Amino acid sequence: MSLNNAWMQRDLAVLWHPCTQMKDHEQLPLVPIHKAQGIWLEDFEGKRYLDAVSSWWTNIFGHCNPRINERIKQQLDQLEHVMLAGFSHQPVIELSERLVQITPQGLDKVFYADNGSAGIEVALKMSHHYWLNTGQPNKKRFATISNGYHGETLATMAVSGVSLYTETYKALLMDCIKVPSPDCYYRPEGVSWEAHSRLMFEQMRQTLEEHHQELSAVILEPLVQGAGGMRMYHPIYLTLLREACDYYGVHLIVDEIAMGFGRTGTLFACEQANITPDFMVLSKALTGGYLPMAAVLTTEQIYQAFYDEYASLRAFLHSHTYTGNPLACAAALATLDIFAEDKVIENNKLLAKQMGRATEHLIDHPYVSEVRQTGMVLAIEMVKDKATKQPFAWQERRGLKVYEYAMQKGALLRPLGNVVYFIPPYIITPEQINWLAEVATEGIDLATRN
Repeated sequence: MSLNNAWMQRDLAVLWHPCTQMKDHEQLPLVPIHKAQGIWLEDFEGKRYLDAVSSWWTNIFGHCNPRINERIKQQLDQLEHVMLAGFSHQPVIELSERLVQITPQGLDKVFYADNGSAGIEVALKMSHHYWLNTGQPNKKRFATISNGYHGETLATMAVSGVSLYTETYKALLMDCIKVPSPDCYYRPEGVSWEAHSRLMFEQMRQTLEEHHQELSAVILEPLVQGAGGMRMYHPIYLTLLREACDYYGVHLIVDEIAMGFGRTGTLFACEQANITPDFMVLSKALTGGYLPMAAVLTTEQIYQAFYDEYASLRAFLHSHTYTGNPLACAAALATLDIFAEDKVIENNKLLAKQMGRATEHLIDHPYVSEVRQTGMVLAIEMVKDKATKQPFAWQERRGLKVYEYAMQKGALLRPLGNVVYFIPPYIITPEQINWLAEVATEGIDLATRN
């Protein structure tokens, strides 16, 4: 028995993997990873895989990055953890100061959670609780756009719109208002992204006008709807939404979990709309892909609505055991150091252009309806009929065929249904981008062959 197979058998005897139909592994080999370095993952038999999806969109500066490693090692010898209720520590204070400094002006307070879903739950609860504390208890519903994804806990699923993840649990979810997404994939021919996004905003404006007295907040992913198939829209939608939320007295929650920290071409996606949300939720790349952590940033005004004598029962009594963990804070601080000391955003713009050039030939592929891009996110949508954008039946699992081919070639591409996408670490080279585009093209050719 090979080393990989031996580890796979031990795994399958005891583990239940996330986002997986475990029966698939009767035919699809599970890949045990022995070590990683830079952009490469390596299995127990020495085969390497280029991590083109940043290990679920987290690992932006490469695996075993020496600068992040060293910061964690130093912290490990000093303080590994302490509860954050009644106590504090240097890394969490420094991280909070720096997050306030680099995020949009007006986000002055930071609350920590253990992962992205938990961070979204914090923002939802905090928004609802704010309206209670300010004497408006009727504002307890949330609005969101269709095809969004915010996590897989109950409240986050309720404000999500990808049925694959939510339909099974529908009976458990709170009732939210879903507004059609500004997703530019379906814009009419000849209509620009901006014009389409403006047009689609009218439905959100009408929703706010009709329901603002019962709405606590609007929540959405800025610019790119990740798990919904990397669908994209123009920043003008966020600009208009901020103005409308202000006018109608509704909070704006921006989920930057997947798209923050340079992924969309700016440090944070909402910079491109020149807005400050009432809540910004960060996670994933916050720690460079090392440790689970989420940060929820909000305003002084919201913070003050909870600041009172204990007997008023206005306090936000929400906690996670590992809130503000020092090791995760150390990883985050090292990650922010790299952004501060290296020309990450500038270099990403060059890499993004290379991604576009390397894949532009796929625009003419007979089974590709669109190659779309926002910064360091590039998506290739496979379809059955290019003229009508009729998708392949999901049961055919065309994306899985691309995944299997790419793994054979040594590239980790994990499509979303029929969408093949690149979200690579920022240390990828132009040559690696070109090779990745070749592998993806060959995989798409194979997957779309009748």
